[in-house]
Amino acid sequence: MALRVGFIGLGIMGQPMAQNLMRAGFSLTVFNRTRSKCQPLVEAGAKEAASGAAVARQSDVIITVVSDTPDVEQVLFGPDGVGDGLAPGQIVIDMSTISPEATERFASQLREKGCQMLDAPISGGQTGAIEGTLSIMVGGDQATFDRCLPLFQAMGKKIVYMGQSGHGQRTKMVNQVICALNILAMTEGLHLAKQAGLDWVRVLDVVSSGAAGSWMLTNLAPRVLHGDFAPGFMIRLQQKDLRLVLELIENMSGKFPGTELAYSLLTEAVSQGFGEQGTQGLINIYD
Repeated sequence: MALRVGFIGLGIMGQPMAQNLMRAGFSLTVFNRTRSKCQPLVEAGAKEAASGAAVARQSDVIITVVSDTPDVEQVLFGPDGVGDGLAPGQIVIDMSTISPEATERFASQLREKGCQMLDAPISGGQTGAIEGTLSIMVGGDQATFDRCLPLFQAMGKKIVYMGQSGHGQRTKMVNQVICALNILAMTEGLHLAKQAGLDWVRVLDVVSSGAAGSWMLTNLAPRVLHGDFAPGFMIRLQQKDLRLVLELIENMSGKFPGTELAYSLLTEAVSQGFGEQGTQGLINIYD
């Protein structure tokens, strides 16, 4: 029998991910605090639920994609949350980016209800969500991962099982460090080109094809050139992710100066009012 899927969190990433699940043939029940965001999916055939608990009562697997650790906790364990509607044997997949330690705690709480939890954060931005080409890094029970693999394949292209609960989130922390430092490199390089009086278009053309080439240069730098700072992934969320990284590495040995610098600059961007911009908007702090 095909899995019945519940989906909570229909923002920039969640909306197209849910649409891809429907295109793959999964029946969907959706919930979002801003109810208007459910409408496109309802028009496509999804059912709308009145709460997280109601989603759980109508689903075998419940997927959450929200902003931060407290949001996931509220969705799962708050009043009329998912936890209130769960029965033994159900699965929760959290595809947000949150604290690995909190993820382990949430998974333990769900196991007490006879349910499994996978942490499956994503990378690839809005474009990857729309095109179904996300990278998905998954922690949790191996058998549960195997059962849910068709769901992941409907939303992503690179799906990797990382091991125990929390390891999906820890892998995402690595991803976000690399992303943030690439964003910093891209924006500072373009800033240098501008200050040096160079033609931005020609600079981007030549450096993108050499050793400096990166996903950020290919996908975000052209938007900078056109003054397009609409979010595929917001600065405030990238800053939040690096805050989680700093919490993770707090008791580790070794230095992480690049992470600390990137966090500082992203925090500056948020304080200057650029937090709702896409991460390419980091270049605006240079002005």
